[in-house]
This record gives sequence, structure tokens and C-alpha cells, in this order.
Amino acid sequence: MRAVIQRVLRATVRVDSDVVGSIGRGLAVLLGVRKEDTRQDADYLVEKVINLRVFPDPEDKMNCSIVDIAGSLLVISQFTVYGSTARGRRPSFDRAAGAEQARALYEYFIESARTRGIHVESGVFQASMEVELVNYGPVTILCDSEKML
Repeated sequence: MRAVIQRVLRATVRVDSDVVGSIGRGLAVLLGVRKEDTRQDADYLVEKVINLRVFPDPEDKMNCSIVDIAGSLLVISQFTVYGSTARGRRPSFDRAAGAEQARALYEYFIESARTRGIHVESGVFQASMEVELVNYGPVTILCDSEKML
């Protein structure tokens, strides 16, 4: 699993002009699932994301997580984070999981974060979405479960 994580002051996702998810201070997570991913990958990534210390402490050092600040997650499924541009000009998505597997792990990721006490909003799987956010910093981090030890 791969996540593009942005620290946000607020973020909203719309489908057909209707707001389907919205958060205040927290993390916007663009989540991609690859063919080889399992629940172990999702568990690893949930722990990494919710404990990522990217929010300022009282001394303005990035030392706090969303757990520490009682922040929220906005999780959006995005198979394109597994796009490869190694050949040609059109990205290849060969490593991305199929819809059934991706949906199951995407939903598992969201529920897993919720069971850890995190407020989670989400997009709509396979929908065409508009994502609007205010990146605070800016701070953008890439996390990948392939990096598990």
C-alpha cells in the first residue's frame, strides 16, 4: 500500500458537487493498493499514518501526531499513486490492485483507523471526485508498506 499524506488545515471531497467527506485539521491521505497487498500492509500503514509526527508542538517542532492533536483523516482511494512512467508517456497501472481487492483493503484501512479512535472521513471508491484542501506547511509525506522491515 502506498499513501501520499498531506498535513491540512481543512480538506473536502465532493462527488457530483455533493460533499461526501470533510475534515478540519488533520491529514489528507491518497491511498493506493497494489496487487500484493494484504491486511498486514494496511495495519502497518494505519499505524504509520496515525502516529506520524508532522504537527508542531508548543516549540513549533514537528513532534505531534493526529493522535496528539485529536486530528482527523480524510482518506481517498487513488490507484494512480501506483502509476509508473518508466516507459512512454502514458502511465502504466500494472501494479495497482483490481477493484474488488482495492475496495476491501481501502475499507479495511478506514475501519482500522476508526477502531484506533481516529475520526475518519472518506471519498467514494471508484467515483470521480473533486478534492479541495489547504496544505498546512506545506507538508507532504510518502509512506509505502513495501518499506516494512
